[in-house]
Amino acid sequence: MFPAPNKQSAMSSEKETVESQVSEEQIRTALKEVVDPEIGLDVISLGLIYGVKVDQGQVDITMTLTTPMCPVGPMFLENVRNAVLAIPGVAACNVDLTFSPPWDPRTMASDEAKMMMGFYY
Repeated sequence: MFPAPNKQSAMSSEKETVESQVSEEQIRTALKEVVDPEIGLDVISLGLIYGVKVDQGQVDITMTLTTPMCPVGPMFLENVRNAVLAIPGVAACNVDLTFSPPWDPRTMASDEAKMMMGFYY
């Protein structure tokens, strides 16, 4: 007789494989869906994401806001976290807010975004 396969072990192994496949590119693609409700542009185009670190299923995001007084800041951070957690293989997401350095319109990712906001360098 053969022992019954350990379903829990197989599931854990499968989850670890999926988690290790999460990439920074996947994270950044998902974050393009998170739009600043006041400006109407996504966090990537605005240049608000300063860093993405992926370690297995743990994702750490370092980001800023266009202003420290952003009235929708807490909701915005939660939207970033939820977008990352929706990616298959992501087990946890930590979003760190920083204002060092402060946001600068020159960090916007696209010329289109700069033009939409009235900035073009």
